[in-house]
Amino acid sequence: MQPDPIILGIESSCDETAAAVLRADGTILAEAVFSQQAEHAAFGGVVPEIAARAHLQHLPDLVADTMRKAGIRHHALHAIAATSGPGLIGGLIVGASFGKGVALAHGLPFLAINHLEAHALTVRLPGLMPDGPPEFPYLLLLLSGGHCQCVEVRGLGQYRRLGTTLDDAVGEAFDKSAKLLGLPWPGGPHLERLASGGDAAAITLPRPLLGRPGCDFSFSGLKTAVARAVAAGQARPADIAAAFQASVAAVLADRASHALDMARSMTALVVAGGVAANTAIRTALRGVADARGLPMLAPPLRYCTDNAVMVAWAGMERLRLGLTDSLAHNPRPRWPL
Repeated sequence: MQPDPIILGIESSCDETAAAVLRADGTILAEAVFSQQAEHAAFGGVVPEIAARAHLQHLPDLVADTMRKAGIRHHALHAIAATSGPGLIGGLIVGASFGKGVALAHGLPFLAINHLEAHALTVRLPGLMPDGPPEFPYLLLLLSGGHCQCVEVRGLGQYRRLGTTLDDAVGEAFDKSAKLLGLPWPGGPHLERLASGGDAAAITLPRPLLGRPGCDFSFSGLKTAVARAVAAGQARPADIAAAFQASVAAVLADRASHALDMARSMTALVVAGGVAANTAIRTALRGVADARGLPMLAPPLRYCTDNAVMVAWAGMERLRLGLTDSLAHNPRPRWPL
């Protein structure tokens, strides 16, 4: 690998079109994210066909603008990294194919990036964490609209899933509960704002699997309880939102504690994914980490949601080990760690 390589990262796995140019020392030369919220808001969720068409429309100009902001041309790049799964297959095909095209045109290595691995490695980006990147192994809680997992991260490509959701992902539960409360999509941030003015003790909601062995998750029953509370008019919407958020935070803290018992000898508790932006959840997980004498690490809010900086960094970690991919690599809608 070159002493100071530069990578172009591309993200298109769901409803964010993103590009970033990153140097090996962690310097972000340029980044951009185009959010498709306006395209999907009327449908109350992401429509795969609309997402794919939006990626196709916006990605070429977004990459060109990012390269201009970075002040470099393609010949200065050392590799192209593109999310190749898991995610919506239409968007993955658009992003991966574009990345392959750039790699082929300029004779550059191509790096097919697992979106989950990119989230798992974000905290290792130099300069991102105040006390420096964590050493392996660490425990990852991956919390997003499509994923809810406890993962032991022992090294690049070395992952052991300790627990996962039995039904809804935690971000999905947030969005569906927000919709029941009459909030716009995406519901997570709106529900958090509503909860800030509520009393979590005003209504009792279930805390699924709390105290049970293992670290699997279940949120469908909690979502059903929210639906019943709303239909019965049992409490103010703000109180229901606060009780829902408190239940989720308590369950995640409990599951994280169990996962740390299962994993042992972890250097940190890391939380990543869109739901990691929730303040109440961060506070609950920090309490778990503090009780164990571990740091609780979470990326800055802008890097919790889907972005291309994390894709470029995951590519950098792979490039250091000489792990490049063939242009024949196929995007995968399902690609577990």
